[in-house]
Amino acid sequence: MTTVLTPASPLTAADRCDRCGAQAYLRVVLTSGGELLFCAHHGRKFEPELKKIAAEIQDETERLTAVPESAETEER
Repeated sequence: MTTVLTPASPLTAADRCDRCGAQAYLRVVLTSGGELLFCAHHGRKFEPELKKIAAEIQDETERLTAVPESAETEER
């Protein structure tokens, strides 16, 4: 996916997927205006179609595999 170079505000736990209601990790800004939010699953599923209609895609799916800095060494 194409990532926004100057992303809008980070997505939070309050941002929900427009398809299933799970936590959103992708924000798709449409060329026609407006935006859609997707969980990682639906973002991958609809990626080909989204690329055709998106002005920007803010992809934060790397947060799903990121290790918190506060994690103990054996937890990393």
